[in-house]
Amino acid sequence: MRYNSLKMKKISLLLITIIFFCCSENKFDNSILKFQNELINSETTGSNVAMIFKNGEVVYNEIVNSNKDGDKAINEETIFPVWSMSKPITIVAMMTLFEKGLIDFDDKVSKYIPEFSELQCKNENGDVYSCNNDLKILHLMTHRSGYSYYGNPHNFTSTIKYDNLDDFITDVSKHPVEFEPGSNYLYGINQAILGKVVEVVSGKSFYEYLKVTIFDPLEMNETKFYLTSEERERFQPLYINSGSLKGFTNFLDEMTYDKNNRAYFGGEGLVSTMRDYSKFCQMLLNNGKLNGNKILDRSSIDLMLEKHSVLEPDPLLNINDGFHSGFSVFVLNDPNKDGTNSSKGIYGWSGYHNTHFWIDNEKNLFGLFMTRGREFSFGIQGDFRKAVYENF
Repeated sequence: MRYNSLKMKKISLLLITIIFFCCSENKFDNSILKFQNELINSETTGSNVAMIFKNGEVVYNEIVNSNKDGDKAINEETIFPVWSMSKPITIVAMMTLFEKGLIDFDDKVSKYIPEFSELQCKNENGDVYSCNNDLKILHLMTHRSGYSYYGNPHNFTSTIKYDNLDDFITDVSKHPVEFEPGSNYLYGINQAILGKVVEVVSGKSFYEYLKVTIFDPLEMNETKFYLTSEERERFQPLYINSGSLKGFTNFLDEMTYDKNNRAYFGGEGLVSTMRDYSKFCQMLLNNGKLNGNKILDRSSIDLMLEKHSVLEPDPLLNINDGFHSGFSVFVLNDPNKDGTNSSKGIYGWSGYHNTHFWIDNEKNLFGLFMTRGREFSFGIQGDFRKAVYENF
């Protein structure tokens, strides 16, 4: 009788354990799946994919396809334009030059690109005058140069307009900045200029330097500035939902992605896959190393995260309160203001067509989301983080 009672207790405990883990797993899956499906149901995005990596392994990797006319089913080979998620890659390239002693953040940009020695500024009335402050590498790293984005929406950083960085630099250096370099924060074309700095310092094309220094060691073989005809078939269609204009298109790239075009824009121009970009995220999460290859020192990542500007709530970026800007990454320093239950100190960035990532060293995880939607929303990242941190 006593034996049977003990046996029943063990069975009951086993059932409770099974139910607990099943329910926990379903809660985890459903919270993020709900977020992904809602983006499609609300006609915010088309097909999308989300990944969470924690404690050395992928714990969530789910594709939700819209199955709508003109959309394309996502798979692990799908290529996305990552737009401004190119910026952290450019920053890492700059950090590798810094570690080698080849640049200093206090260097004048004109030391490497003489065209910037006669930089013009605008005053509050819009009048143009010769800048009092020199443009420095640090200003480009932190979006404090005074350069914004111009045109619709990337007039300067367009491979339709430029096929090399030299012509781009010539034109940009003649364009007056919006304020004295270093005096304010303004999101803009800074990392595209840094690409030319990399070329001058390294003696390689910007893409070649990225490939040798970052992409090849991390086996990011699908991350590049161009698409072959075969890769075009794997390029996700663009979803547009703007007034009466709604649907999917294989046009309106705003970049040529031509293999022969050498205007390698470090702030906007890269394409990648979930698999590739996740390796970049793993490297950052692992303090600059991956699979025995060291890309950065941890001290360099710490420099990337130092506070240079407060990121005020921005209707363009739809960014919440509580963040500061480091080297072209956001850093969350007040989780209570953000309201997603994210860890203090997370950092990351987003791309124009709604690609998003963040790194969480406290909980040893990163999140990565990709789709291709024309109407950008930083709120997508916030909603993604909120869904993830309901479970962690």
